[in-house]
Amino acid sequence: MKAFYTDHFVLPLPDGHRFPMQKYRLLRDRVSKIDGIHLIEPSGASDEDLLRVHTSDYVRAVTMGLLEGSQIREIGFPWSEMMVERSRRSAGATIQACLAALQEGVSVNLAGGTHHAYADKGSGFCVFNDAAIATKYVQALQPNMPVAIIDLDVHQGNGTAAILGKESSCFTLSLHGEKNFPFRKESSHLDIGLEDGLGDQDYLQTLHRALESLEAQFNPELIIYLAGADPHEGDRLGRLKLSMSGMAKRDSMVLSFAKEHRCPIALAMAGGYGTTIETTVDVHEQTIQLAFQHFLQKAH
Repeated sequence: MKAFYTDHFVLPLPDGHRFPMQKYRLLRDRVSKIDGIHLIEPSGASDEDLLRVHTSDYVRAVTMGLLEGSQIREIGFPWSEMMVERSRRSAGATIQACLAALQEGVSVNLAGGTHHAYADKGSGFCVFNDAAIATKYVQALQPNMPVAIIDLDVHQGNGTAAILGKESSCFTLSLHGEKNFPFRKESSHLDIGLEDGLGDQDYLQTLHRALESLEAQFNPELIIYLAGADPHEGDRLGRLKLSMSGMAKRDSMVLSFAKEHRCPIALAMAGGYGTTIETTVDVHEQTIQLAFQHFLQKAH
């Protein structure tokens, strides 16, 4: 199974932002010990790739360092050439994960899930919207390929919904904290807002119904799965109460959905802000282990 990484592109971040970024290096260190997973450094998304989703003015402002102070504050970390490079490579990693999934059944971007980025602006630590960029990339290769984005980060993918939420060739599904960031939600094809404190049983029942609704309305030929670690009970920002077992059942449910529909699936790790960084890395590693098991089952 192929796993794409961008963690060595270190951003010059204020101390308060270093914690969530460090998880990517720690996750790659763990994944590197799993026999059978091939780690690949991705190339960056090109201007052509970005411009299928983002406005030319925004791409130019990011690339040339012309973002205004308010735009930088909304993104959440300072501009640098390394920020641009990492953002391009994170989007490129999801593109390449989708291409690998179409060939092999399943693959993983160890980062990605930058679902708060809009066509004309970044937000919430997201510069370019990797899932939307990858969707438009594969649809340029195969026009109107039906792509489902299953977003189980605890925060709604507002940027993804704004970009793709009305397109008939896509299905954007989001389970998210109703009272959590972003406080102004956009319209996905299917949005399900969750109450604070929701635990395993209620969450999994809700996800089951959501996947049934997806199945009834859409027949994807590719799934992009944003497997956020932040619904876990140990997350500082998630406000949900899923156990490690519940997170594993969540991932298995999505992977089983892909298997039942013989649909390639590309995973992005998305958000995670555990009380300890090890907790977040544990959740992401569990997701990747389950994806690898799914890959092995398909190979046999």
